[in-house]
Amino acid sequence: MEFRDLKRQYQIHKEAIDRGIQEVIDSTHFISGGQVAQLEEKLAQYVGVKHCVACANGTDALQLALMAWEVTAGDAVFVPDFTFFSSGEVVPLVGAVPVFVDIDADTYNIDCESLEKAIEYVIHHTDLRPRVIVAVNLFGQPADFNKIREIAAKYDMLVLEDAAQGFGGMIGKEKACSFGDIATTSFFPAKPLGCYGDGGAIFTDDDAWTERLRSLHVHGKGGDKYDNVRIGMNSRLDTLQAAVLLEKMNFFEEEVEKCNQAAAKYTERLQSIVKTPVVLDGMRSSWAQYTICLKDAKEREKVMEQLKKDGIPSAVYYKKPMHLQKAFAEGLAEAVSCVRTEDICGRCVSLPMHPYLQDAEIEAVCESIERAVL
Repeated sequence: MEFRDLKRQYQIHKEAIDRGIQEVIDSTHFISGGQVAQLEEKLAQYVGVKHCVACANGTDALQLALMAWEVTAGDAVFVPDFTFFSSGEVVPLVGAVPVFVDIDADTYNIDCESLEKAIEYVIHHTDLRPRVIVAVNLFGQPADFNKIREIAAKYDMLVLEDAAQGFGGMIGKEKACSFGDIATTSFFPAKPLGCYGDGGAIFTDDDAWTERLRSLHVHGKGGDKYDNVRIGMNSRLDTLQAAVLLEKMNFFEEEVEKCNQAAAKYTERLQSIVKTPVVLDGMRSSWAQYTICLKDAKEREKVMEQLKKDGIPSAVYYKKPMHLQKAFAEGLAEAVSCVRTEDICGRCVSLPMHPYLQDAEIEAVCESIERAVL
């Protein structure tokens, strides 16, 4: 059994994907070929925003957004404590200070009460300027952007939507990557929409920010790549990856629906024996991960051992809170306690999740967990 079955996906869609790749090889336009612009247009249209700028990966996308806003030394950027390292990593890369915030115990997304407490702490107890809220759509479900935007407006801050795991998620009829002032996503192969290497994208409705992003992601170029008007970086999405993503967009919505069906089957079988994921009313998750919580670390170890014995892969996202990462030991502003993050890091485990999970495979996973827990 595969954790995220990219082999099965490719076998089903092989002809179309191969055709798209071959077109790039035949053209030899491997960098900035026409497929990149086509993809940007298609992604922007899907999300419902004016602009999309494709780039090399999801981490670069986050950093480029902060660079476009000229976030720098003396700025505080608020990040959920329970997320992948890159959500916080990009903050010191631009000279700013990350402030980690606790999460909601059910959705695992940023907790708005903890967020506001952290902002107040920074205002009254530090010399930092609250500038940006990084709101992560963890495991595929959008954060509570209605409340987040209210808080951002109250404190005159910007919202950076980190939808690395959340592309395809929805709040009502609006899609992920449309909720932040700038939004980003990742096309890492195992993400809901993944390419065959690294890739990312940045979304916004703002014309000026888009112009700056297009400069920054190609060495700060001006009129052309030999006219450099600012310090930027080399972060282009290559044409082969764009071709793969263009083909995958044709069946992406079908895959998200299949993931939701698989998640519903997991929840129906497991909700009486473990803590299953909670999707809030009006939300759609794109199910980058299906994550359960056990009673404690000992029970998690027991479950993972049983799954391994039964030939079923599992993974822990995430083992250590962001505020305890050694890399953030210097320059970290600890504004609030993150007790829920610390608790969940010790109990959570993610199960196989992808659009091609069979009912028999879901049943096998659930039976294995039952053997370990009951």
